[in-house]
Amino acid sequence: MIAARIPDEVRRAILKDIKAGLPSAKIAERHGVSKKFVDVQKRRLYGPGTPGQRPPIYGQDVRAEARTRYLAGEPVALIAAALVALAPAAQADEITVFAAASLKDALDQIAADWQKSHADTVVISYAGSSKLAKQIQEGAPADLFISASSQWMDAVETSGDIDAATRLDLLGNTLVLVGTGQPAAAPVEDLPTLLGERKLAMAMVDSVPAGQYGKQALTTLGLWDKVQGQVAQADDVRAALKLVATGEAPLGIVYGSDAVAEKGVGVVATFPADSHAPITYPAAVTKAADTPQAKLFLDSLKQDPARSIFQAQGFTVAE
Repeated sequence: MIAARIPDEVRRAILKDIKAGLPSAKIAERHGVSKKFVDVQKRRLYGPGTPGQRPPIYGQDVRAEARTRYLAGEPVALIAAALVALAPAAQADEITVFAAASLKDALDQIAADWQKSHADTVVISYAGSSKLAKQIQEGAPADLFISASSQWMDAVETSGDIDAATRLDLLGNTLVLVGTGQPAAAPVEDLPTLLGERKLAMAMVDSVPAGQYGKQALTTLGLWDKVQGQVAQADDVRAALKLVATGEAPLGIVYGSDAVAEKGVGVVATFPADSHAPITYPAAVTKAADTPQAKLFLDSLKQDPARSIFQAQGFTVAE
């Protein structure tokens, strides 16, 4: 079940409890939100210091801070004065990116390159797209979301948690069957024979995009009913990849880019493109973005050197 956007009245109640000094865990339980969300609101309200000793505004961009203070009942004039006081500090920002796990190798390199030529710090959280989308809907402090599935980007757009005007299709990928070490190539239709009684590693087949694509491809090829009882499901595609690389599962279904990134596996077969929906990585700036640099970083992902890095890692870059 996809979580709904947290209403302003609930946010006001949370801020009231924060000002009353209640523990984050108790506030989270009372209002049905994550403790992390409460902690973020607390930092925005009080800064990194001690409650009651408030700095002007905590954070890189003032919009989220201003909204938090407004909902907390702070006078508009005081908020405006604080925005002016903080303006010179908005030069160097922290850009928080929530990205599909399959992007790790490429994005880590791209972020490192960005930081060499910009004052900003890029912090990236990797996980399955479904998990990241739900965290964003629960108020997690992401500036940019890159999903491995249009479905989960659609979900956060529907709930009003991304800036729809910034949404774009960034990348494409292939789906491959990999084996431990340097396996021999074989038709994907031979999977049941290749597998025998052993396990097939896949990301969660009902929620994580790589697992969903894999299940769809196997179903299209008439193989799902033959192997579903042997599927070892992992939290995300990189966890499934690790199962194959370590030999815990002899075969697995991952993205082509994952096979490039992991030297402990080899490609047995590539699934036909028409056996599954197109693999698309949409990206967008979130509505809660704390920095205008998030849009600049997103724009840079379609240009060199980022473009070349993605291609070298096995992705296709959308035009």
